[in-house]
Amino acid sequence: MKTHTIGVDLGGTNMKAALYDAGFTAIREISIPTEAAKGPAHVLKRIRLAVQQLNEDTGIGLQNIACMGLGIPGLLDPEEGLSLFSPNFPGWEHVHIVNEMKPFYDFPVFIDNDVRMNLYGEWQYGAARGYRNIILLTLGTGLGSGIVSDGKVVYGTTFSAGEIGHMNMFRQGRPCRCGSSGCLGRYVSAVGMVNTFKEKLAEGRTSIIQTWTGGDNERITALMISDAYDLEDALAVEVMHETGVLLGYGLSNVINLLNPEAVIIGGGMSAAGERLLRSVRETVKEHALKLSGSKCSIVQAELGNRAGTLGAAAYAYRRLKGIESAIGNP
Repeated sequence: MKTHTIGVDLGGTNMKAALYDAGFTAIREISIPTEAAKGPAHVLKRIRLAVQQLNEDTGIGLQNIACMGLGIPGLLDPEEGLSLFSPNFPGWEHVHIVNEMKPFYDFPVFIDNDVRMNLYGEWQYGAARGYRNIILLTLGTGLGSGIVSDGKVVYGTTFSAGEIGHMNMFRQGRPCRCGSSGCLGRYVSAVGMVNTFKEKLAEGRTSIIQTWTGGDNERITALMISDAYDLEDALAVEVMHETGVLLGYGLSNVINLLNPEAVIIGGGMSAAGERLLRSVRETVKEHALKLSGSKCSIVQAELGNRAGTLGAAAYAYRRLKGIESAIGNP
């Protein structure tokens, strides 16, 4: 009986891959460079290389693999196994990932959006265990999100439901790659928070961070803002608070609309923890509908950078067993 699964989390810089046993305990976890600039065919080859490395490191044997899940950034059709477009991967358009993998593996391969794979991880094994109505946000370079409603992952007509990061917050705000402007993700993300910080420096404000970077604003990072916050740097505290408040307004809309039990905050920027979440919770308490807001917890994700691979493996197994499909539970 095939009892092992593989999960792959494809990132623009690195891809993470892991082999799991029947209880979804990681046997081996690796990370290798994606080398996205070399094109889709090369990236697919790198995925196969990661699988080969897992096999060689563990000696499990591909004949014992039940299935593999791949978390792919961008727009895709998970039922067809087709990646339509991925913004950080040059030439990555209409790549039929599942068909490309079939000649190499006897086990089935399933794909989904990388954020939804994180959602599956936290829902099945992390901070959202036991919930039937949840929102997951991944705060990193941008803002990604996924939704579980009444125990089902929400996909939508074009498999792109949950684009909370493109919620319009300002009529004439920062331009977004989606073609609109003022999108939430242009402010509430690592890049967005750093841009807010830089704008205030351009207005003549000062911060201890300027001494850390030698006055080179291009070196400023979200982590620096967190560190300066801990030193009670006034500008860092202000920017962190403003970012949290704006996220709180956005989540108030989401909570009123979807009535979740919990909002899970993941991604690299979630490391800010209570520095950010305190303002988020205060804003939600003031502006969400009282009944909906009072029943919704806003918490940090638990799995960290393991969520993507674990979620991909869990999702693939659920697809294999017919528990999940991209149009809801059967």
